[in-house]
Amino acid sequence: MSNETGTVRLHRVLRASAERVYKAFTDKGALEYWLPPYGFIGTIHEMDVRVGGGYKMSFTNFGTGNSHTFTVEFVELVENERIRHTDLFDDENLPGEMIVSINLKPVSCGTDISIVQEGIPAVIPVEMCYLGWQESLEQLAKLVEVDIPE
Repeated sequence: MSNETGTVRLHRVLRASAERVYKAFTDKGALEYWLPPYGFIGTIHEMDVRVGGGYKMSFTNFGTGNSHTFTVEFVELVENERIRHTDLFDDENLPGEMIVSINLKPVSCGTDISIVQEGIPAVIPVEMCYLGWQESLEQLAKLVEVDIPE
C-alpha cells in the first residue's frame, strides 16, 4: 500500500457575498449544518476562531451511528478572503496532517471560492474526498445563497 497522500482541488462560484461565505466557514452552527457529507450529522465539540485556535468535530453516520472525529487548527485567517487550516483525524489508522486552503474572491455575481485539501491519508481514496466535498459545497450553497427577509 502506497504512503502517497492525495490532493483535492475544488472551485465554485456562489451567489453570495464573501462575508457570508466566510461566516459559513467560521460559525459553529453553520459548519455543523453544511460541512458533513450526505447521511452524516456534524457536531462541533469546541470552537475558537483565531489563528492557533480551531475546532474539534465529529461526523456521525445517521444510519449506523458510527462516527469519526477530527481536529482543525486555523493557521491563517484573513477575514472574507482566506482561511488555511490543518486537519488531523483522531483515528491512528488515518495518520498525517492535512492542509486545507480556502480562498474567497468577490466577483460580479457573488464569490469565487477555491479550496485545496492536501495530505489526504493514502487509505482514503481521493475521489471519495472529492465526492464528500461536492456534497458539502451543495449544502453550503443552499445555506449562503438563500436570502430570507426578516
